Amino acid sequence: MTSLKIAFAPEAAERKHKERITGSEAIIHSLLEEGVDTIFGYPGGAIMPFYDKLYLFQDKLMHILSRHEQGAVHAAQGYARASKKVGVCVATSGPGATNLITGIADAMIDSTPLVCITGQVASPLLGTDAFQETDVVGISAPVTKWNYQITKASEIPEVLAKAFYIARSGRPGPVLIDITKDAQFGEFEFEYRKCISLRSYKPVPELDKTQVEKAADLINKAKKPYVLVGQGVLLSGAQAELDAFLKKTGIPAASTLLGLSALPADHPNYVGYLGMHGNYGPNIKTNECDVLIAVGMRFDDRVTGDVKRYAKQAQVIHIDIDKAEINKIIKADCPIIADAKEALQALTAKCEAKTHQDWMNEFKACDEIEFDKVIAKEVYPSSGKVTMAEVIRHISELTSGEAIVVTDVGQHQMVANRYYKYKKPYSNITSGGLGTMGFALPASMGAALGAPERPVIAVIGDGGFQMTIQELGTIFQFQIPVKILVLNNEFLGMVRQWQQLFFEKRYSATEMTNPDFVTIAKGYQIDANRVEHREELKTSLENWLNHPGPSFLEVMVEQEENVFPMVPTGASVSEVRLE
Repeated sequence: MTSLKIAFAPEAAERKHKERITGSEAIIHSLLEEGVDTIFGYPGGAIMPFYDKLYLFQDKLMHILSRHEQGAVHAAQGYARASKKVGVCVATSGPGATNLITGIADAMIDSTPLVCITGQVASPLLGTDAFQETDVVGISAPVTKWNYQITKASEIPEVLAKAFYIARSGRPGPVLIDITKDAQFGEFEFEYRKCISLRSYKPVPELDKTQVEKAADLINKAKKPYVLVGQGVLLSGAQAELDAFLKKTGIPAASTLLGLSALPADHPNYVGYLGMHGNYGPNIKTNECDVLIAVGMRFDDRVTGDVKRYAKQAQVIHIDIDKAEINKIIKADCPIIADAKEALQALTAKCEAKTHQDWMNEFKACDEIEFDKVIAKEVYPSSGKVTMAEVIRHISELTSGEAIVVTDVGQHQMVANRYYKYKKPYSNITSGGLGTMGFALPASMGAALGAPERPVIAVIGDGGFQMTIQELGTIFQFQIPVKILVLNNEFLGMVRQWQQLFFEKRYSATEMTNPDFVTIAKGYQIDANRVEHREELKTSLENWLNHPGPSFLEVMVEQEENVFPMVPTGASVSEVRLE
C-alpha cells in the first residue's frame, strides 16, 4: 500500500488474537490503541458509518461536537498544545473536509501534532464529482506533514499507526487521513501494531558532535552572546536543559512568540519577548551581539525584520531538528541539526561557566527606556478609557502567571503576550505563523479539555470573536470551564493601527458595529458581564475568574490604543519604534 517500510512495536507484533470488525470500528479501536480519549468533530454523510459505531464507545472515547469544522480543528490544536498529545478531529467529505484546511495550515506552520480524519464518498464514485466529493488529499497536500486516502478497510490500522507516528515524531505536524465510505463499511480481521519507524523517514537527526564543539568554542570566546528561544524548546521538552545552559553560561535569552513560557518570566537570564511588537532591548540587541544562538526557532520575518540588516555582526549558531530551516532565511555559521534537548545537553557540557553581567545590564537599561516611554502609560494609565495592557496586567497578577492563556490574532494578542508573566511551560497557545483570526475560542476549549487541572483564559478581540462565536454553543453544551475575555475597541485594531501609522488615518473597512456580546453569551447560558469603567475592572475580573464553569467578560477599551514597541515592515530590528 505504500513504498515506505514500516516497523512496528514488538510487543504488538506478538499478539495472537484477531477480531473481524468493520472499518468504522477499526478507526475507533485504532484511536484507543493510540491512547486517544477525546476527539473533536462534526458528523455528515460520508463519515456517518464512523459516527454510528462511535455511539457504542461513548464510555471510552469522548466526542466534542463543535459548531463548525474549523472549530473542531482549532480545538484539536489547543488540546494538543496543552496536553502534549496528538490532537484528533473528524469531519465529513466535501465542505466538511475543506472547512478543516485553515486549522490544518495553522497546525503545519506552528508544528502542532494532529491526526485529521475525513470521510469520503464511496471509492467507485471517486473522480465523478459526486455529491460532497472534494479532492481533500490534493487540497491538503501543501499543508500536511503527510496525507493518505484509504479505500479498503484492511488499510485502516496500518495507516492510522503511521499517521500518529508521523504527526508526533521529529518536528510535529498535522496528518490527514481520508477514508471512503465503503472502507468504513467493509469488514476485515483487525490487528493493531504501533508504528515505531519508517525506512525513509528519520525524524530525529544524529547529533554532530563536531558542530557542538565548534559552537561551544564560539560561545566560550564570545563577549556578547545572546540566545533566542523558540517553540522547539517546548516541543522537545528541553526547558530544564535550557535552564542549565543559561545558568552555566550566564547568557541573556529572549523568546519568540511561540517560545513564550519555555522560560518563566522571572528567570534571571530572561530579557523579554522578540518580534515586531516585542520588547525594546531584545530587538535592538540582536544587532549588537557577537554570537547569536537560535534554539528551535525558524527566523520568522516577524522576528528578523529586514534580513539584509539582521545580526550581520554576529556568528550564528542555529539549533533545529528540521534541516529545511537551516540557512533558509538566516545563514548559520554553525548549524546543529538536532533535537533541542540533546543539543543543549551536549553544548552545556562543553561550555565554560561564565557571567555576562555588563551585557545583561545593557538589556536592563533598555527595559528602563521602554518602561518610561511605553509601559508606564499602557499598564498604569492615570486617565482615559481602560487599556488592554492594564487588563492583562491585572489578570497576570490575579492568576500568579500560572494560567494557560489562549490568544486570538491582533493587538490583544501582542498585548497579552507582552504583559502576561508566564510562570509555567506550555502556557501560551496562539496562532503564530498563520495568524488565524477566530483561533482562540475553539482552541481554548481544546486546551481546557487537554489540561483540566489548569485554568484556561481566552483573550480575544471583537473581530476575531465573531469569526468563531458559534463555539459558545460547544462550551455551553459540554460546560467547558473556559474564561472568555473580549477586549472590545470596536475596530479591527491591528489593521487600524497600520492605517493610522502608514496610511494617514484612512480607516478603511476596519470600524466594527458590534452586537451585544453579553446578551449573546447569556443566550448560551454562560455567565456574562461587561466592564466600561476602570473603577469596576479589578472586581469584575476577580468575579469572572472565580466563577465556576465557563464565564464571559467584555471590557470596553481605548479605541485608538496602539501597540508599541513596533518594528515596521521592512525595517531593521534596530529601528524599533517606541511611539
